[in-house]
Amino acid sequence: MVLAKPENKNVLSAFSLRGKVAAVTGGARGIGLEVSRGLAEAGADVALIYSSTRDAESLAAEIASANNVKCVAYRSNVTDAGTIEGTIKQIAKDFGKLDIIVANAGVTSHYPAEDYTPEQFSEIMKVNLDGAFYTAQAASRIFKEQGYGNVIFTASVSAILVNVPQKQAAYNASKAGLVQLAKCLSVEWVDFCRVNCISPGFISTDMISAFPAEWKEKWLGMVPAQRFCDPYELKGAYVFCASDASSYMTGAQIVIDGGYTLP
Repeated sequence: MVLAKPENKNVLSAFSLRGKVAAVTGGARGIGLEVSRGLAEAGADVALIYSSTRDAESLAAEIASANNVKCVAYRSNVTDAGTIEGTIKQIAKDFGKLDIIVANAGVTSHYPAEDYTPEQFSEIMKVNLDGAFYTAQAASRIFKEQGYGNVIFTASVSAILVNVPQKQAAYNASKAGLVQLAKCLSVEWVDFCRVNCISPGFISTDMISAFPAEWKEKWLGMVPAQRFCDPYELKGAYVFCASDASSYMTGAQIVIDGGYTLP
């Protein structure tokens, strides 16, 4: 059914994910870990998909125990279509279904555009754009058969502006492509799932902590909020997108950046 209409219920109940099954790529670190926690806190059973995080299984056990839900870690590779499809099929089999997929895995690099090697450029695209598509595509086949589902992409404010002083044309292009991909899929798949994306600004993750201090000082001067965002501050937006509270929203991009893109 096109954008199936939920019953009109108490607004707090509309945000509940009790009885839902969610899977999150890049779900064992940074933004993805907080998204996994947030979905579990809202009542969802969660499949935490990771590529290299050593303590992914213990993190999944911690989330399960803290929220009285099922949470299991699955190692996979989003850049290989067959591998991530196999993982997502296994998750649907293990959990009995799949309601929500969060395509969150991402990487970045910083090179002058004229110096990128084909391999360096391709690496960014393979994870951020190709991998996100393969993840959503695999989930969509399950959603189409079920007749319902929900796709959430993690994009970036880098999709709508040019960051300075760092040089990251490949990353920005990959995220801009992801936003347009979400729009296209939201129309193509409207009969059986919703598709939205969230574009964070500067988030205090391990990725950002590795950047030069002078970069971070410059960024702070460009953010009206005068601080970076903690990853947990994003989880409410993902719960909103995943829940019946956003039942008529598809093809949307939610920007969460402390005002960074506004001046």
